[in-house]
Amino acid sequence: MRIYIIGNDGIALSREAPATVNDGEVAVASREELHAAPLGGKRLLALWNALPGVEKRRKVGDRAALIDQLWSAIEALPDPESQPDAKRPSKQDEVIAMLRRAEGATVDEVARATGWQRHTVRGVFSGTLKKKLGLTLASAKEERGRVYRIDRPATV
Repeated sequence: MRIYIIGNDGIALSREAPATVNDGEVAVASREELHAAPLGGKRLLALWNALPGVEKRRKVGDRAALIDQLWSAIEALPDPESQPDAKRPSKQDEVIAMLRRAEGATVDEVARATGWQRHTVRGVFSGTLKKKLGLTLASAKEERGRVYRIDRPATV
């Protein structure tokens, strides 16, 4: 069961009815409860305009029609739990992955992949990877230039 908690900062989805609602919040589980909720026109309008991908409104117009549209729109929102937790790796993680590959990476390759300046890449190698994370970087002069690889963790 989906229960929506309407607060001053927007709409939150809950799987079960909250034991208590804070002052100014309203919990609704159906279109009928939303119609009966003590929500003023300005608040309904603000809730509507805060929804992603809807055409913004300036006037409430027919209150019942707005509530029906609002209910349909919030029912169409995806469950927060069903969204994948796969977040994009950080640039630092990308750099480490590049350096762990067998072929390693040059400063220019890392700069292209991250959008950083060359001096920033060298600073990350020295400051973040070596000093902060304790990684050992090995470098070798190859045909494509100086290639860096993560050798093994440094002993402290």
